Order: sequence, then C-alpha cells, then structure tokens
Amino acid sequence: MQEALHREGYVQWPGRLDAAGLIALANLSEQMDPTQPGHRLDPRLLHDADWLRPIEADVRPLLGGKARPVRALLFDKRGEVNWVLGWHQDRTIEVAEETAVPGFGPFTRKQGRLHVAPPIAIVEAMLTVRLHLDPVDRDNGVLVVAPGSHREGFIAEDRIETVIARCGEAECPAGAGEVWIYATPILHRSARSASAARRRVLQIDYAHLPLPGGLRWLADS
Repeated sequence: MQEALHREGYVQWPGRLDAAGLIALANLSEQMDPTQPGHRLDPRLLHDADWLRPIEADVRPLLGGKARPVRALLFDKRGEVNWVLGWHQDRTIEVAEETAVPGFGPFTRKQGRLHVAPPIAIVEAMLTVRLHLDPVDRDNGVLVVAPGSHREGFIAEDRIETVIARCGEAECPAGAGEVWIYATPILHRSARSASAARRRVLQIDYAHLPLPGGLRWLADS
C-alpha cells in the first residue's frame, strides 16, 4: 500500500468493514440532518473505536505510530440532497483554538467548527480514509481522483486543468463496507448523483505530527 500511495496517491484497503463496523457507521449516519449534505463529527469520538482498529493497524505504519483521527465528515448524497463537487484539494485542518502561527491562515468556521489552512507540509503528512456504508459508482457520485497530483504541492486554481491533463483521472468505486485511503492533498471531484440510491460515506483525516507554535489539533484538546 505504501508504494501505491506514494506513487498514485490513493489505494483501496484490502479489507472490508465487518458487521460491527457497518452498524457503527450506520449509527453515526443517523446523527446527520437529513436536509444537509454533510455533517462534521468531533474526531475525538472516533479515538479508540474498536471497529476502526483493523483499518488503523494499516494506516498507522504508513504515517507513524501516533496517527489518530483529526477530522471527520459524514456525507449522504442522494436524490433530494444532491450536489456537484468540482476539482479541488482538501486544504484545511480542524483546530482547538485560534492561535497566530506563521504560515497558518486564514481561520474559518465550518458548521461552527474552527478550521485553518496550514502550510502544505502539514497536509502532505496526512492521510484521508473514506469508509463506504453504501455502494458507490459513477451513477451516484463516485469519487474521482487525479493520480499523482498529491505530489504537486498546493495547486492554484489556474493550474488545475494542466495538472488533470497530465495526471489523468481515476474513479474509486466501492461496495458497502469497502474503504479507500488517499494522500490528503490529492485533487478530487465527484458528480451529481443520477440515482435515488443513498451514498453515505464517512471521511476521516489522520495525522501524527503535532502542530507548531502552540496551535493544537481539536483532536488533542
């Protein structure tokens, strides 16, 4: 997995969530407001979750032994709550408080939770895990990535088309219980769902490094 992640920036986890994991994921999804496309979870709720241990046993060696969830989002793309996600990189992290540190900023709030854009080195030292409760394919908004784009640093909007043309595109379909692991800065997008089927996904960002200058991950507060 490590070689594929370094080269391509994404890899499918060879395992699959068991029944307990699917039940836990379904229970988390019930916290969502049915009128909203996404819900931000407190990542501390996922620390030491038994059902995540098999995945974390593979994620931690890729990052470092202290890797833990530092951000978590639930998505539910379906007929009545549907959207297009254009090409972009995930550029913000969730922090405990607003502390002025060179290279970090601006600070923003998303669903009331404090985020900040860090230097690229922070994002490059993270992994993103997407756990699928429902099957996903090109009919219901499969995630599409640009292989290798995670090695391009922060990509300005006017460079995205050039990077996509060079890297190409790859779909990441999944069955219920399947899991994909991504280099967090990889370029990605998803289309509007053309299906009435639900597409529930839990996305967890993992990190192992502390933040500098007194800034803290929310997960460590």
